[in-house]
Amino acid sequence: MSDQNAHPDDPYTPAEVNPPPSPREKAMGFWEHLDELRGTIVKSLAVFVVFAVLIGYFAVEFNQALLWPLHHVAKDYPNMDTKLGTLSIMEVFNMVIQMCVFGGLTLAAPFILFFVGQFVAPALTEREMKAVLPMCIAALILFLIGACFSFFLLMPSTIRISTELMIAFDLENRWTAGNYFSTLTWLVVGAGGVFEFPLVIVLLVWLGIMTTAFLRKYRRHAIVVIFIIAAIVTPTPDPITQTVFAAPLYALYEIAILVSARIEKKRAARKL
Repeated sequence: MSDQNAHPDDPYTPAEVNPPPSPREKAMGFWEHLDELRGTIVKSLAVFVVFAVLIGYFAVEFNQALLWPLHHVAKDYPNMDTKLGTLSIMEVFNMVIQMCVFGGLTLAAPFILFFVGQFVAPALTEREMKAVLPMCIAALILFLIGACFSFFLLMPSTIRISTELMIAFDLENRWTAGNYFSTLTWLVVGAGGVFEFPLVIVLLVWLGIMTTAFLRKYRRHAIVVIFIIAAIVTPTPDPITQTVFAAPLYALYEIAILVSARIEKKRAARKL
């Protein structure tokens, strides 16, 4: 049957039957668009600065919260020295700046996404809005899941394995604050970013660039790629940490296939 029966409000409707541009779109000139963009950037920076200043003001308390993985592992090692040191005068300043920047960005991310959504919403059709809004929410949720997974599981696992190796080789713990927070930042931000990959897969299927048949056919290749990503993100070369990180990624890959199959099913139903 013809696509004339397609529902214009359905996000799975093919692009060729898209409805006309949304009436929400404002007729604005170049300078007005530029002014809107400037306002979005200013609001985003203002929210980031507010959170960064708050983290700086409560830096001591925030630091104690970030040391949770280290203290959690230290409970199993009574002789473990959990006091971090510094190797240079500027290291403590770099540590505080790092906490403020990355902490401020993480806390301000939901507000920044909201401001960006306000900026682009008038130019989107109803179909695009029905797809973009859930994807933005899913992106935020996936990032938070990845960050929490890394903070509460991956970082303690990394510290535990490193401690076991130091004991085995009779080495003294001389970790610095800069090294600890750099590792923590890399793991948390890296894991949060990597956990976004199922959303990319769903987006490619929604755009018609990829199919679920392709995803199922190259499932074994995907497993290899996932372990390569795990080896890059995790700071230790041990297979245990890499497997701990790769397992949820593969689960997300399978979930992406299920969601993609639903998209294709709805798209096929609209064409009947």
